[in-house]
Amino acid sequence: MKKAFTIFSILGIFGIAVLGYFSHKALWAYVFVLPIVLIGVMDMLQTKQSLKHNFPVVGRMRWWAEWMRPKVYQYFIESDTDGAPYNRLSRNVIYQRAKKVNDTTPFGTQLNVYETGYEWLNHSISPLPHDKVDHSPRVLVGGPDCKQPYSASILNVSAMSYGSLSKNAIMALNGGAKIDGFAHNTGEGGLSPYHLSPGGDIIWQIGTGYFGCRNQDGSFNYDSFAERAVLPNVKMIEIKLSQGAKPGHGGILPAAKVTDEIAKIRLVEKGKDVLSPPYHTAFNSPMGLLEFVKKLRDLSGGKPVGFKLCIGQKSQFIAICKAMVRTGIMPDFITVDGGEGGTGAAPLEFSNSVGMPLRDGLAFVYDSLHGFGLKKHIKIIASGKVHTGFDLVKNIALGADMCNSARAMMLALGCIQALECNHNTCPTGVATQNPSLTKGLNVDDKKVRVANYHHETIKAAVELMAAAGIDHPDKLHRSHIYRRVSANLIQTYAEMYPYLLRGSLLEPPFPQGWELNIMHSHPETFDHAIKYA
Repeated sequence: MKKAFTIFSILGIFGIAVLGYFSHKALWAYVFVLPIVLIGVMDMLQTKQSLKHNFPVVGRMRWWAEWMRPKVYQYFIESDTDGAPYNRLSRNVIYQRAKKVNDTTPFGTQLNVYETGYEWLNHSISPLPHDKVDHSPRVLVGGPDCKQPYSASILNVSAMSYGSLSKNAIMALNGGAKIDGFAHNTGEGGLSPYHLSPGGDIIWQIGTGYFGCRNQDGSFNYDSFAERAVLPNVKMIEIKLSQGAKPGHGGILPAAKVTDEIAKIRLVEKGKDVLSPPYHTAFNSPMGLLEFVKKLRDLSGGKPVGFKLCIGQKSQFIAICKAMVRTGIMPDFITVDGGEGGTGAAPLEFSNSVGMPLRDGLAFVYDSLHGFGLKKHIKIIASGKVHTGFDLVKNIALGADMCNSARAMMLALGCIQALECNHNTCPTGVATQNPSLTKGLNVDDKKVRVANYHHETIKAAVELMAAAGIDHPDKLHRSHIYRRVSANLIQTYAEMYPYLLRGSLLEPPFPQGWELNIMHSHPETFDHAIKYA
């Protein structure tokens, strides 16, 4: 190929020169030929990429094809049901509800109802009229020690930081939360002006980097926390232990991204790498975690404080439950994130192979709290690929009190699932800091779409509950959802995840399958769980 390119280049250059001798207009061909020759020469001289070296110019078409492949596949090849992580059916229903246009579907389902994994609602032969059902169900978050409980929507914006999302995206999400009365989680990147200015309710997330409430050495600063926690917009505080997309994995904010604005928001030093360790330094034990919860609740003036985690070793969560029983200190809520959750960027192995999926983690957390007699004081939030009313119903039936959604809210903003969140090239201005791209996201327009999506999704969930003869989410239970386990076997969630008796984990004999995890968990340490789980 190199020989052929060399011959082409020589013949092209001299051929045009000969033609130019007879007609000067022919020399314009150099405008097209010389750049090709120059690129080819550069390809042959470089040694890092053998394909370009051996196939000058032509070898570059591989990278062009790789760049085009996802776009061609999404728009011309994939069916309505096989796209990932969100298929076209899912994306379309989000877009339709955000725009408040017709979201009905003609001609029947496109899903294979005999495929393993298919799920459906156990409806009632005596459904309720829609006007008999609460169309704006709320959940009161706040345990016995909470002085400022929060009345939350059953669907809220999941954690997404400013920096990961653009300022316009953050303002549109919070503006939508303000319009339709739901909460917006800040993510671990700190409490930015773009979260606060629209006036929507805020869940302030505090990760391992303690951004917005840290000392210069990265340790937790209680004074900085107290200053921000009492802001009226801040309704709840969430301690992030882990997230589903990359549990147990920290991160580094490169020095080049630490601008004056980011440094001010996160309380870090400009121009230096900022570490988010994979673990917390403010505590290192189950009892330490609960003492931290209590401290933050006191400093916030009694606002609801909880923690978020993706379930890993079961005995470690049981150790936290034991610590609750021993100390009497309880979080006001627990957010359960599933391994299928999304993020702007994560190592492939962590996204694909670390962390318990939401359905399994949610059932385990509910059963653990109920088995220790703690559930009545603690609300559970489900987070992980939630986007339809049926997702809300499924998760609430399994044990959640409410749900958080991230990627669906991004789609409501106009995200097209370009899968460029980690390249700063998001074409819709959602997940980028490029000013020229961010300008394309109109806050006034998109905040209405976010509010519309929230309203219509809640409406869909309420109508599903009415079809089951239920007038409020707290009446949903596991027997309401069926799942095809195999070709000839269907089970309810209640059969797949049998309920535990209240208090059954406090004293032996313990339920079958729980014995070892209970035996090797201790309220004062996580170490036993690591050794024996």
